[in-house]
Amino acid sequence: MSYAVDEYRREVADKNILVVGMGRSGMAAVKELHALGSTITAQDINTVDKIDPKFITFLDREGIEYYFGSTPEHMDIFDIVVLSPGVNPNLGFLNDARSKGVEVIGELEMAYRLSRGKFVAITGTNGKTTTTSLIGKIFEESGRKYTVVGNIGVATISKVQDSTDDEWMITEASSFQLETVLKFKPVVSVILNFTPDHLNRHGNMEAYGACKAAIGKNQSSDEYMVINYDDKACLALGANTKARLVPFSRIEELEFGACLDDGYIVIRDENGIVHQICSKDELKIIGNHNLENALAAAAVSFFTGIETDVIAYALKKFPGVEHRIEYCGIVDGAKFYNDSKGTNVDASIIALKALEKDIILIAGGDGKSQDFTELGENLPVRVKALVLLGRDAKDIEKAARNAGFSNIYHENDMNDCVKKAHEISEAGDKVLLSPACASWDMYDNYEQRGNHFKNCVNQLLR
Repeated sequence: MSYAVDEYRREVADKNILVVGMGRSGMAAVKELHALGSTITAQDINTVDKIDPKFITFLDREGIEYYFGSTPEHMDIFDIVVLSPGVNPNLGFLNDARSKGVEVIGELEMAYRLSRGKFVAITGTNGKTTTTSLIGKIFEESGRKYTVVGNIGVATISKVQDSTDDEWMITEASSFQLETVLKFKPVVSVILNFTPDHLNRHGNMEAYGACKAAIGKNQSSDEYMVINYDDKACLALGANTKARLVPFSRIEELEFGACLDDGYIVIRDENGIVHQICSKDELKIIGNHNLENALAAAAVSFFTGIETDVIAYALKKFPGVEHRIEYCGIVDGAKFYNDSKGTNVDASIIALKALEKDIILIAGGDGKSQDFTELGENLPVRVKALVLLGRDAKDIEKAARNAGFSNIYHENDMNDCVKKAHEISEAGDKVLLSPACASWDMYDNYEQRGNHFKNCVNQLLR
């Protein structure tokens, strides 16, 4: 492994590389590839005044050419184009590059080629960050060398230069990242679930599913794919991998894989031997969706050789992840929860089911061409009031009214939403920010949105 990586690093050092998209991953790719000796050019659709000034200073100091607000005229001068996850791989100048024999890959693919570590890769429509974090916690408790990277907020390429053969790269992989993989080959892949999302980017569920399934397309028969047995659309995504399928189920007892047995999380190995982990009631993270995340994390850890007592200790200790049904405090008897990572309909429904009833839901934002019908159908039995903001708020309102739900308020910003929710809440209610939408119409990312919500709640607590 190390020899092949070292050889590829030497090859890359002699390449002329264009990095497209100056988000977190793109800036990291520029810095790491430049450090390896590659000739780098940076490109972004935004103009210079909208790029991080410190990064501009770095580019100027290092003599790195850049095209901000424009594209290079001659794409055939590049050997490789590396894309940030947010960049549509079918842009005209990228298709031009491919037509001229230029290799176009994503940041995750480049990071994989440069890394000495072994990859565990987690994807799915929802639950990726929680499961990735939980697996990282289990690996930490086991004493193994590991790094948590990817869509979770740490560019994978930023950690590859110091990676070692015994290091595990615990990687959250989005459909955007998997869209551009070619050789990416994790030791263990995970597909948590599969429901509509990002259809404005992928066009349809078939294309979206193909991106998710790409996580295991290069795996071999001595490797594993952990996959949701209860989600049949998800299970179908494992049809073409050569990896050994390890199913997990919250509903059925399985002859092989991770499941529940009399309320206990258990693993049944290849020989049918049952390994008890812990009771589901010992988990701190709430909701059936988090039980599924715990089952997946336990399966990954077990089949990479971690002892069951270590897995149990980490599962019981794990407090959850910021912006995922995160408890923020109680005001006048009403509890406030931040689920800003609920960026699609299914994620918000999961949050509603976890909190069960007496919910005041704050939702809205960039709807990503979703159908909000199912969200509307879940409101009457769980939600007391709906407080909306953002660009596609009216689409959510329409779905709510079609489902017979009419206690709806529109507000201009998050501060007004939190104030309205507080005003109409009663003791015992749960105020939940779970937007069912992306944040891009009002915020840079869901973290910024969630932090703003928490700041607004903190104002009420003072």
